[in-house]
Amino acid sequence: MSPTSTLGEQLDGERFWSDLMDQARFGALEGGGLRRLTLGAADNRARLWLMEQGEALGCTSHYDALGNVFLRREGRDPGLAPLLIGSHLDSQPCAGAYDGTLGVVAGLAVLRTLSTLGIAQRRPVEVVSWTNEEGARFAPGASGSAWFAGRRDPETILAAQDDEGITFKAALADCLAQLDAHGAAFRPEPVVPHAFLELHIEQGPVLEEKGVPVCVVTGIQGVNWYEVEVNGQANHAGTTPTASRRDAFMGAHALVDALTEAVAAHDDQVRFTIGRFALSPNSVNTIPQQARFSIDLRHPDAEVLEALDLAFRHLAEKTWAGCSARLEATSRVAPVAFDERLVAVLDEAVKARCPQAPTLVSGAFHDAIHLAQLCPTAMLFTPCRAGISHHPDEHIERADAEVAVRTLADAVERLLNEEETLR
Repeated sequence: MSPTSTLGEQLDGERFWSDLMDQARFGALEGGGLRRLTLGAADNRARLWLMEQGEALGCTSHYDALGNVFLRREGRDPGLAPLLIGSHLDSQPCAGAYDGTLGVVAGLAVLRTLSTLGIAQRRPVEVVSWTNEEGARFAPGASGSAWFAGRRDPETILAAQDDEGITFKAALADCLAQLDAHGAAFRPEPVVPHAFLELHIEQGPVLEEKGVPVCVVTGIQGVNWYEVEVNGQANHAGTTPTASRRDAFMGAHALVDALTEAVAAHDDQVRFTIGRFALSPNSVNTIPQQARFSIDLRHPDAEVLEALDLAFRHLAEKTWAGCSARLEATSRVAPVAFDERLVAVLDEAVKARCPQAPTLVSGAFHDAIHLAQLCPTAMLFTPCRAGISHHPDEHIERADAEVAVRTLADAVERLLNEEETLR
């Protein structure tokens, strides 16, 4: 490598894109899109593929108690904390091929470049694929990274069940058996990283609208998940007078209106979503006895989330169309601001390739939200067409992705050789 060239410039964009397309084969849906639910057959095969690729480059492969997979390229000083790069390989039930996978394959591209050039970097570097970021099969998501960072109890994670009643523990056992049979080494305790970097698609429209291929992410807004249950009385749809009804659907409808009004009292950065709604007994001629729905609530300010949490709880204590309500918080992830110095390192790499790039706060949660509690952490975003994600139409431009992964590699080059610690 010449004195003026960078690691990013030496990165093989053709091979990077080829690896990304190879990953899209695992769990591919007929007609397009991806279904790679965590700890399922396709997800496990994707993990094994990653290990095979890393081992071919001379890296060692490891896994831990939650099935997080690591590729390690040793440094000149093995005693130094490793620089960690990665994201996740699991997907939503009917998803695109880039959410999460881009960040893992980008890390692999960095390892491939170091190996091809024969660079003996000072600090070890590891690429990780975190388990169950999406939470589509086992809620809540980001299980692997939350456990790794000491943010979630393993027994609670293992007890989670999918829609078929299969526990996380049972699905994980099959995954770990495959990883062990592959010959990967078991790592019993997390190794605290020097820093963590995650490249991800934006999952929003800003970068595409600005015509920018990459930007730095300065933090992630907080996320509260709730389950709401509204209880009424089942009865005959044709014979029960309106005044005598305790219709759980109507009660839920009224409660949702009130929740929406509470959200509207705050700024437009609040994100309020009801993604699941179910009625029981779910019969066309029976008044619903119970309505259940989920709430996904997000905001970058912890005080706003706390205020809305209090408002939601007060509303759940009231009666709605003669029905009682119960609200349960199932997950809380506080907003985080990423490490300022690490953000500056990434921003310098970004501005060298894209001087007009903005900085963004992530609206979606990522594994980085937990790693930020453990070590200096920051992210890069690259645009996705029309901001579409969690859908087969999810799409990124190869040219944008190449700029983003080269930017990541440039930042990695600096971080791998610095002597001082970041924190």
